[in-house]
Amino acid sequence: MIRRRALLAAGALAPGTAWAQKQTRTQRSPTESDWYAKGKTKERPVRFAGRDGVTLAGTLLMPLFSEIQYVPGIVLVAGSGPTDRNGNNPLAPERIDLLKDIAELLARNGIASLRYDKRGIGQSTPRPRGSLEEQEAFFAWDNFVADVEAAHAELLHHDEIKPYATALLGHSEGGLLALAASRTLSAKKLHALVLAATPGRRLDAILRDQIARNAPPSLRLPTDRVIAAILETGRVPNNLPPELQLLFPLYAGPFLQKLLSFDPAAALADSRMPCLLVQGGADRQVVPMEDVQPLIDALRDRGVSGEAVVIPQVSHNLKAVTGPLDPGFAGPLSPAVEAALLKWLVPALGA
Repeated sequence: MIRRRALLAAGALAPGTAWAQKQTRTQRSPTESDWYAKGKTKERPVRFAGRDGVTLAGTLLMPLFSEIQYVPGIVLVAGSGPTDRNGNNPLAPERIDLLKDIAELLARNGIASLRYDKRGIGQSTPRPRGSLEEQEAFFAWDNFVADVEAAHAELLHHDEIKPYATALLGHSEGGLLALAASRTLSAKKLHALVLAATPGRRLDAILRDQIARNAPPSLRLPTDRVIAAILETGRVPNNLPPELQLLFPLYAGPFLQKLLSFDPAAALADSRMPCLLVQGGADRQVVPMEDVQPLIDALRDRGVSGEAVVIPQVSHNLKAVTGPLDPGFAGPLSPAVEAALLKWLVPALGA
């Protein structure tokens, strides 16, 4: 179990399992009593409909002065595995709070954000316990993409948000979901895209490299076989070594088939969306520059406004690292990451 946890914490790509109890609540219009003031910010819990009857739970964080003027808004999209709205994963050895920290940074600087628990996670609709087919349908790639689109619609539902100044910010796998969702949302007033620690190569290749770096040699051939089977059939083989069973849950076959074959550089090249790339130079999962360069090339060649920032001594979770053995889970956002986000987003969204 320790080895499996380490593999997932190092670079989980599967949606992972959920443990939350199902909660139901009727959607209603927000009122001022929903707000909780926190210094220069205020927050509101939200629940909204995702795809195929799923309810997604999240947090809307606003600048305090949104009471008197409209503000831009960003949907924050979490990375892989059982990662909640704050960017925390129970398989990680320390609390990360990446998305929570980004949300608070943005709110202090005039930008609202909506972050949410993915389907099957936290207070959102939990993973079904029925047939394998039911679970495969619940965790389909297209559902996760549609949930990003639903979160953007929920953001626009709130009167304080400027409808012409919204963005998506995706971290790691969340950047791939944001890229996929931006194709539809480009016609629905989405203005900008931020890809944070997002891979630029196909994930089938990156996952093979991650296993080669972080796992025993005995897992390399089984990993190659399971990836080939998923890409061909959309199903996860049921005879995997225990160390790979959490990376490749049986119910995740259709999701992984689309995830592993998604080409982020091609998607970005086709996008007309202004885009910021933020990458840590000490990232162990999305490795500079091998995994990042394809996105930088796509950003440069498409002729649309954009910028790429690679920051030395910053981890996959955008935290400063103290040395080569520091995984960079805990602690505040790197000041250089904060500066890069604000330098680009504040003028891009008119904050």
